Amino acid sequence: MGFAHPAARTATPPHPGAAVLVQLSDPGGGLSPELRAANARLVSPALNVWRVAGARAAGVVAALRAEHLLARVEPDRRLVSFAHRSTSADPLVPSEWWIHDVGDDQVESPAPGVPVTVIDTGLDLTHPEFKSRPDTTALNHQTVVSADDVHGTAVSSIVGAPSNGVGLVGVYPQAALQEWDFGDRSLSEILAGIDAATKRGRGVINISGGFLGFDTLLEQAVDRALRRGSIVVAAVGNDREQGSRSFVPASLPHVLTVGATDQNDHVAFFSNRSSALDLAAPGVAMPVAVPALGDPSGYSTFDGTSFSAPLVAGATAWVWTLRPELDPTQLQDVMRDSARDVGPKGWDADTGFGILSIPAALAAKTPAKDPQEPNDDINLVRPHAVTASGTRLSTPARLQARLDVTEDPEDVYRVWVPAHWHISAGTHSTSNVNLALWGPKTRTVYERGSALRRDLVAYSERTGSRPDAVTGRNSARRGAFYYLDAFLGKRVGAASYSLKVSVSRR
Repeated sequence: MGFAHPAARTATPPHPGAAVLVQLSDPGGGLSPELRAANARLVSPALNVWRVAGARAAGVVAALRAEHLLARVEPDRRLVSFAHRSTSADPLVPSEWWIHDVGDDQVESPAPGVPVTVIDTGLDLTHPEFKSRPDTTALNHQTVVSADDVHGTAVSSIVGAPSNGVGLVGVYPQAALQEWDFGDRSLSEILAGIDAATKRGRGVINISGGFLGFDTLLEQAVDRALRRGSIVVAAVGNDREQGSRSFVPASLPHVLTVGATDQNDHVAFFSNRSSALDLAAPGVAMPVAVPALGDPSGYSTFDGTSFSAPLVAGATAWVWTLRPELDPTQLQDVMRDSARDVGPKGWDADTGFGILSIPAALAAKTPAKDPQEPNDDINLVRPHAVTASGTRLSTPARLQARLDVTEDPEDVYRVWVPAHWHISAGTHSTSNVNLALWGPKTRTVYERGSALRRDLVAYSERTGSRPDAVTGRNSARRGAFYYLDAFLGKRVGAASYSLKVSVSRR
């Protein structure tokens, strides 16, 4: 075939004896006797994901596969946090230099509004910054028992330490702050935290850490969060000196990915280069609150993209509170497009579109809506996959949408075609947006081999800005859903396009 999609990505296979996460293909699969006998724990009801202890994992996976209930199995691995203690001796020197750098001192923050959920180690609810802080909600039990548990309190203080005359102040002091303690940093607890946060309505979720490589279950959780009206903000990683290895969720589509800058607006020496980077924020010599077991003073100074991300998360919630008409993808565009450009003109892999600017984000022009997001593949638009109802495109249809090679690489639309009817569709763009038509049995628009030959109905891959068009006919005796796939041409980073779709007897 002439057109090409990115290669499908794979997760790390489970190790023998390690705990695993199993995703079931049937909503009633949790009644499986083997699953129940293993005392499996339901991690994410939204994704039908269960955690199985290592001692029982092999037997349970084999049984679920034999019962045709197993959709996916992955190891329950541990997240890497992106923080380390600064060399500064006094925890409040240098002072919160970031306040001026992101424009926090130029505008007045609002009352509590759109919540920020911190998925991290437990928050020290006895700390002077949080003991009497209003609008602070623990979504599960918060445990702070060792020096390894300081990270969550530090990250949360960057978001919402109150203006109470004590210690320091966060980027959004009045923020509605929600906390999920992810315990041993396991993938299962992070999936559970995302699920718990998104059940409470729209909001911003901060994850200041990541997993090396790729993870399908985490990608599904991010996509479902977006569908539920939430934005995931993630730190890009502190791996620059080790080659800027790729971490998820930072490298996933539809995540607001954040790098770190220093007091001179230069990329921090540790902050990863990444093609997925959206914007940057201060992350060097950051004064933070910590539990007394981490520092008797209750404060310290840290470096890391771990602290750049919560600046963006808090600011995003602030902007959303004052601009509630924005949908999640519009808000992500606002935060990117309003960033203060530094370094090479335009986007770059060190600082993205630039450094967070709260005043500019509040004043930025409202971007056009991008309909039906997330719709990057078949599983995001068909029912009972990532979402229960799926989405469909009613015909005839005319719409405007956009694509981005890292944030929104594909747009897939599900269209009903009655028996013996025809479907026609076309795209037009000033850039190069191609179009494919897939049949009812398609499982993914990344199919290869015999599956691609079976399912691909038509494709158009014209160069430049020339319009692309596809047609097909449902020759079956019953109506069926077909899938239209809009994707970027080679060497095109982003594009807006128009799509026209019609279904007819002839």
